[in-house]
Amino acid sequence: MSRAVILLSGGLDSVTTLAIAQSQGYQCHALSFDYGQRHRSELDAVKRILACFVDVTHKVIHLDLDQMGGSALTDVDIAVPMQPSAGIPVTYVPARNTIFLSLALGWAEVLSADAIFIGVNAVDYSGYPDCRPEYIETFQKLANLATRQALEGKAIKLETPLIHLSKAEIIRKGIQLGIDYSMTVSCYAADAKGHACGECDSCRLRAAGFADAGVSDPTIYQ
Repeated sequence: MSRAVILLSGGLDSVTTLAIAQSQGYQCHALSFDYGQRHRSELDAVKRILACFVDVTHKVIHLDLDQMGGSALTDVDIAVPMQPSAGIPVTYVPARNTIFLSLALGWAEVLSADAIFIGVNAVDYSGYPDCRPEYIETFQKLANLATRQALEGKAIKLETPLIHLSKAEIIRKGIQLGIDYSMTVSCYAADAKGHACGECDSCRLRAAGFADAGVSDPTIYQ
């Protein structure tokens, strides 16, 4: 059976990505990060999500990106914006996907995995540079150059099944796969129980997605 490492944050997109990978027949190894994020309730969501999946191994890697700060998600002195803003928002965590994918690539080599799945999206996204197709294409080239596995003829494929889907399309796909989205946490300012603020950029995109999909929003709000 083919193996895959799945980046799993506890949010809507990442759990859909996990379900897609498993539906494609991959033996799934979920990878989460405790990186000093202020919305740590997402890690509790990961536990709830994995309880609903069969035969998924899970690893949590601890990082201290809050020591560097530079983002509203890792620095409590930077407020999470509650209004849309132009350009790259302060919720962008510098180089986060590069860090996460590099560690996923290392674990994938240890597992002799065939693929890494990441739920990046270039349609309903918040302006993050590391969610663009050009970024993914470039990281794939890096993976092909930097790993023994690729040089020996078994390149690790970077899979992005959501990258060209709208949030509504992602939700419809997840429902087809049996996902209960009430378990997920997407909010940038969720409380300790995982209840969403309903005002941040992530909450707005999520709510609009459910509305556009014609599906009742199961999010629990503060």
